[in-house]
Amino acid sequence: MFTRALTGDPAMYALIAQLARLLKATPAVPGVARCLMESAEARAGTDPQQAEELRIAASAYLRVVR
Repeated sequence: MFTRALTGDPAMYALIAQLARLLKATPAVPGVARCLMESAEARAGTDPQQAEELRIAASAYLRVVR
């Protein structure tokens, strides 16, 4: 399949273009991870365990979105 893309198969280029358009069309909410990280910073002094959980949640969100 990969070698077909390298040799210039038009169907493969069309498939790759469709996938690229689909991924670009998926809107991401940029404020979610930032909000989680800000909440983690606010909790760091009073509840370090909850701050770590919020950081983990922000990282997981970014992995899913990307």
